[in-house]
Amino acid sequence: MRIPCPFCGERDSSEFLTNGSAPPPRPDAGAPFAAWHDYLHLRDNPAGTHAELWQHIHGCRQWLRVTRNTRNHAVLGAEACRP
Repeated sequence: MRIPCPFCGERDSSEFLTNGSAPPPRPDAGAPFAAWHDYLHLRDNPAGTHAELWQHIHGCRQWLRVTRNTRNHAVLGAEACRP
């Protein structure tokens, strides 16, 4: 998979580290079992176009917002997270 870094140009995905989507909020200690089950085991698994956070760790070290299709891993674009 190739990612178009806006600072370094197109690079292989092995140069990047993905942070994925943000995790859900952690339940309180006294929360019911169902809340803990959902927190520990249920995650969104979008099929199709999805935006993710990636860091170019072996390049410019910038954080990017990468839009890709999770069905075929096609990268649709990338933009800098900073203004």
